[in-house]
Amino acid sequence: MFPPPSLRRWAPGLAAAGALLLSAAPGAAAARGPHLSYTGAGPGVRIEVNGPVAFNVAGMPAGTDEVTVTSPALVEPIPLTPLEKGSVQFVQTDAPGTRHRIRGDIAPGTYPVTATSHGRTVATARIAVVAEGSAVIGRFVVGDAKRPLPGDGDPGAVRPGSDVIVVLTDRQPAAGETSLTVKSPLFEGPLTLREGEDDPGCKCDDGSTLFGGHTTVRDDIPAGRYPMTVVSHHGQETTTRQVTVAGPPVPHSRLPWLIGGGTAVALAAIAAVAVRRRRHKRQAAD
Repeated sequence: MFPPPSLRRWAPGLAAAGALLLSAAPGAAAARGPHLSYTGAGPGVRIEVNGPVAFNVAGMPAGTDEVTVTSPALVEPIPLTPLEKGSVQFVQTDAPGTRHRIRGDIAPGTYPVTATSHGRTVATARIAVVAEGSAVIGRFVVGDAKRPLPGDGDPGAVRPGSDVIVVLTDRQPAAGETSLTVKSPLFEGPLTLREGEDDPGCKCDDGSTLFGGHTTVRDDIPAGRYPMTVVSHHGQETTTRQVTVAGPPVPHSRLPWLIGGGTAVALAAIAAVAVRRRRHKRQAAD
């Protein structure tokens, strides 16, 4: 899919591929009929309320001279033109004064899109529209504090009792939000991620805002898959990742007498030694 040159000015990180939410034209085989797809100005396939959008129809019959895209989500119908003379791929070109955008007065949701040629439907799709200014989470992972962090979606695992780093990146963070809260059965309690956390174990140099935090996986958690959830954008958005726990617990160097009631015994012994020393000093003074 090739976005039109005019779309490039909207965002340096324009996605190269659209949301391939496709359906073939009525009566045509899906593999051979025209296909409608779209892309937005942000990473991936996110399309925002009041945001830009570009459409593409591939596989049109030879000799087709025009295609028009309509949707209740669009400000106005969008005409498509051949990528080049005789091409079966039609792309969006935005002339000055056109308003080829998502409407600003609609609610986030999924809307139908229809591509027609001379009044005949050639392809349909559905477009997912999110709220304006929504989070764009690029990476939300947990990994061993002493090893490179896994990539987003990597099936890497953590061990019970291990010291870990949790990292989240957002290409569109909420204004004034400098910390986030993560909850998971993995941890004893909520974990605070702070913006620009030192030593995050992540290069994260794609322009995103980085949030990071350190914690320890519970010693007693059984092997399995567990959710890790963060609430961001001042409580408006929730993002969850699944984390795998596997392997034996990480041993911790603790002296046996410091565990349980042994602590009280040790303290009593130390106190007894101190008393004896004071007595010896008094006797020597006398």
